[in-house]
Amino acid sequence: MGKNILVFGPNGSGKGTQGAIVQKKYGLPHIESGAIFREHIGGGTELGKKAKEYIDRGDLVPDDITIPMMIARLQKDDCKEGWILDGFPRSKDQAITLAKTLEKEGLALDYVIEIVLDRQIAKERIMGRRLCVNDNNHPNHIAFDAIKPVEKDGKLVCRVCGGDLNTRADDQDESAIDKRHNIYYDETTGTMAAVNFFKNGSGPKVISVDGSKSIGDVTEAIMSQL
Repeated sequence: MGKNILVFGPNGSGKGTQGAIVQKKYGLPHIESGAIFREHIGGGTELGKKAKEYIDRGDLVPDDITIPMMIARLQKDDCKEGWILDGFPRSKDQAITLAKTLEKEGLALDYVIEIVLDRQIAKERIMGRRLCVNDNNHPNHIAFDAIKPVEKDGKLVCRVCGGDLNTRADDQDESAIDKRHNIYYDETTGTMAAVNFFKNGSGPKVISVDGSKSIGDVTEAIMSQL
């Protein structure tokens, strides 16, 4: 059985972390939609030139440009044993078109992984991240007991090395977070509608896991069903 996988999860759900774990375990290429755009635009391909016109105007790139880019990437040699597609589709229409195109190209979609997380928790997770000035890989998060920063002289410092902590500006921008979440949690036309489209179909196996658990627990829940 091949492992052609779509990964869904709102910002703050740990989707990137889990995608990387699955990718490493099975040695699959991790296809991220943003990277494909940059590749085409940087390489000056026909599709890249068309996409750039939309991006330069601040418009969304239409599906008849985006989907051929995705399919071309999934047909490369490194994808023969499987792939993980992340960040796409973002809407129900994209999901329908992608499913049809995959079928037409003889590419089966085997699994859809959905990391389920309450919207308020997702927001708190994004806003709770703290970055250590000495090492960004020292995990500090005010919403998780296991990796809570420690208090020293009345302020929070890195739990690993005691260094000062900063926040990322975009992590604290509530309107930017809400804008991204509005698209994701929209069950009529948005990303949740795309997830539900796959759930209601007879195609891939849909694996829904509770994203509020620890990273290890979420990984275990995914792996036990893959």
